[in-house]
Amino acid sequence: MIEGRKLVLVLPAYNAAATLQRTVAEIPKMVDQVILVDDGSTDGTAELASDLGLQTIVHDRNRGYGANQKTCYAAALSQGADIVVMVHPDYQYTPRLVPALAHCIASGLFDVALGSRILGGRALAGGMPLYKYVANRGLTAIENLLVGQKLSEYHTGYRAFSRKLLETLPLVENSDDFVFDNEVLIQAAYFGFNIAEVTCPTSYLAESSSIGVKRSIVYGFGVLRVACDYRLAKWGLAEPRFLADTGRTLQGREATTA
Repeated sequence: MIEGRKLVLVLPAYNAAATLQRTVAEIPKMVDQVILVDDGSTDGTAELASDLGLQTIVHDRNRGYGANQKTCYAAALSQGADIVVMVHPDYQYTPRLVPALAHCIASGLFDVALGSRILGGRALAGGMPLYKYVANRGLTAIENLLVGQKLSEYHTGYRAFSRKLLETLPLVENSDDFVFDNEVLIQAAYFGFNIAEVTCPTSYLAESSSIGVKRSIVYGFGVLRVACDYRLAKWGLAEPRFLADTGRTLQGREATTA
């Protein structure tokens, strides 16, 4: 619990058996519940998660990173979460900063808190590939211009959310792929939610998950499309479903527990 609010940690997992135990070992005791969603792994991730005592949900096939998060958040809401923190179980981000992110939400001042790899200036030292760093900075600059924010990055996978935000945003309209992360932040800005950032280190281990150059390019074009959709919607020139008040939310979405 944090200030009387239930804190749930969600772990969107895909072939994370090599790093899962190290990640779980650093989860702070203040976390009330941990939910891992396994997206069709073939390395025994789900079995290890169950052995570690985590609530484990298994997709019958690989549905994609965005689809995994949709299941994560729906499960957390169904368990009564007031604050939900997502951390990748590949140990790219340390769970030790969960309290810092969660306190941003518990304060009532923010509905989103991001663990930024850029703020502290240590992304490259942590092993982030140079081409990803350059792309991160370039895409972030364009998005800030189009969306009117001043974020240090839009691409971190370390995030905390309020229950209100997860119940309000039309998350079901978002992509099931990697651009889901970006769509969530664009939605948060569009619907008037406040976003905080906390500096965090990152560690690119050999076991850490990372998309290749080809999928990174696809992701980059998706990011630009999402930012342009935001600007066109603000100008009244487009009505994208993921920014519509009538878009589908996570309410009623179900997941099967292994």
